[in-house]
Amino acid sequence: MELDKGADQPSPIEFRLDPASGVPTYLQLVQQVEQALRMGWLTEGDRLPRVREVVAGLAINPNTVLKAYRELEHRGLAAGRRGQGTFVRGLPAGVVPLRERAALRRALLDWMRSAQAAGLDGGGMVAVFEDALRDLREGRNGVVA
Repeated sequence: MELDKGADQPSPIEFRLDPASGVPTYLQLVQQVEQALRMGWLTEGDRLPRVREVVAGLAINPNTVLKAYRELEHRGLAAGRRGQGTFVRGLPAGVVPLRERAALRRALLDWMRSAQAAGLDGGGMVAVFEDALRDLREGRNGVVA
């Protein structure tokens, strides 16, 4: 099975770092790849940026990038090919097809507009969302008395 779509093509993802996040640099890279896969920005066979490209663009240690790519390999999401780069090999659990994701996004935007009309700002929306997500994970119905 051929994994790449062209080892010479540029990668469709560009990494960014948030030094204030408190998240280790290598995990930020891993999280960005996972997010790109969930959103459909990356697909199976896409090449991730070469280590030297990431190092030059972010001014970080090559070992940090290698650690991120090893973690992606460990999770079954990427595979390295000697002399060619690292390629997307699989998708994380919970990836929804584009059509369903678009419908969910529209419903979420409708909810956000309602929340905004009710007076919630972004922080308030995130708090409500995280609280509801916690209820869902814990199997509670989320009804507040």
